[in-house]
Formats: sequence, C-alpha cells, structure tokens
Amino acid sequence: MIHLKSAIQFLTILPAGKTSEFDAGKIIPYFPVVGLIIGTIVSVFDIVAFYLWPVHLVSLLDVLLFAVLTGALHIDGLGDTADGLLGHRPKEKALSIMKDSRIGVMGLVTIMFTLAVKWGAITSLIESRNYIIILVPTYSRSTMIFGIRFLPYGRPEGGTAFDFFKETFKPYYFISLIIPIIFSYFLGVKGVILLYGFIIITGLIMYYYRQRIGCITGDMLGAMVEITETFLFLLVAVEGYV
Repeated sequence: MIHLKSAIQFLTILPAGKTSEFDAGKIIPYFPVVGLIIGTIVSVFDIVAFYLWPVHLVSLLDVLLFAVLTGALHIDGLGDTADGLLGHRPKEKALSIMKDSRIGVMGLVTIMFTLAVKWGAITSLIESRNYIIILVPTYSRSTMIFGIRFLPYGRPEGGTAFDFFKETFKPYYFISLIIPIIFSYFLGVKGVILLYGFIIITGLIMYYYRQRIGCITGDMLGAMVEITETFLFLLVAVEGYV
C-alpha cells in the first residue's frame, strides 16, 4: 500500500496519508490503479450530478473534476509539450521551451481544443456512460508505462520524471494493464474499440516523440495521458456505438 499511496500523491491531489518511502520505480505499476480511482470518483459525481443538471453541464463539470483531481498536472504537461514540439525547433530548443514555466499560444490553444473535444465526447456518451468514465482514465494513465519503457529520458541532468528512468525497467510493471483489459471485456464492442484505440494512439504518440526529438520528458508523459484520454472518449462517442 505504500507504493500505491505514493502513486496517488504523485498523480493527484487526493489525501493518501503520509508515506515514509518514495520509490519511483515501484509506483509505476500503480499508474492504471490511480486512473481507476480518478475515474470512479468522477463517475460517482456524474451519477449524482445528473439529478441536478442537464447532460452538457454535467459533462463540463466532469472535465473540470478530472483536471482538479490531478492538480492539472497532465494538462500542464500538454501545454508545455505543445509549446516545445509543435514547430520546427531543434531538440535542445524544444526541451528548453518545455522547461519554461510560461505558457505560449500553441500550448494554450492545444489545451483549449483538447478540453473542448473531451467535453463534447463525454456529452455524447449515453450507453455505459459511467463505465466508460471509469475505464478511460485507467487506460490513459497506462500510456505512461509504455513511455517510460520504450523511450529514453530527455533530461539527464534531472527533471520531474528523472527518478522513473534511473532504474532498470521491470517486466512486471505491465501487470496492472490487466485491469483495463478485464474492464473492456464487459463493454463488448466499445471495450474492443477502447483496447485497440489505446494501443494505436499510444503507439502513434511514441512514434511521433521518437521521430521528433528521440526522447521523452515528464511533460511529454503528461501530454500522453491527456491526448490518449481525449481520443478514447472521442472514439467511443462515435455514432452507432453509443
């Protein structure tokens, strides 16, 4: 439970009690579990909120709650990544821009578009809505495990995610992926869409990172979470599957 608490403290603002040990490598397998916790909280809120407000407003509040629960950690990473990578800057310049705490126009526009698409997609969910709200964040946090495993860290001098890359990656880090896979089984066609969508989206993002600058940073891990989460919601909102 120590490592689960550490994962919750690192990825969310949820109170998890004090921990006497923080081992970055050992909290990696718990990323999907944290996603499951976040999704469950938002899903419960969604059920209650439906008694008070219409679907479009409830969906907007869901998006806001996702951001609040994570302290906008992944959204911040998305903005920094967009500022650094969406252009023709060389690797070192891109990494330098991502480290800057100030946000640029590209980052701001990317955040706005991403949150808007996520809101619209969640609004479109009807069948299995709450089940999907639980499952998608579980998948999106799983992308970070692949980013850590298959891409080198881009800041050898140190950074937010530096500790996750110091030790040799262990195969058992992938064991928690069984959680979203099992959940997908009970969703039928939409579960298959989520599973294959997760694989394709994660692969495309990592391919882009490798081709663009050949490495990954903490900001880019956060961007993976936001991009994957948004596109998975968009996929299951396709008319004919909801």
